[in-house]
Amino acid sequence: MELDKPKLEHLMEHWIEHNDSHSKSFNEWAGKIEAAGYADIAEDVRSAAKKMDECSVLLETARQKLE
Repeated sequence: MELDKPKLEHLMEHWIEHNDSHSKSFNEWAGKIEAAGYADIAEDVRSAAKKMDECSVLLETARQKLE
C-alpha cells in the first residue's frame, strides 16, 4: 500500500471524526451512568472522553504537517 499525502490526510480526518464520535458517546453515557448512581465510574468515562479529545488534537497536529 502506497502512502501519499492525500491518503494520509484522509486517514487522519477519518480517525479524528471517529474519535469525536466516541468522545460524544462517552460523555452521553457518563451522564446516564452518573444518574444511575455510579459517579466514580462516570468520572472515569469522562476522563476517557477527554483522552479521546487529546488524541484528536494530536492527529490534527499531524494532519496539519501534511500541508
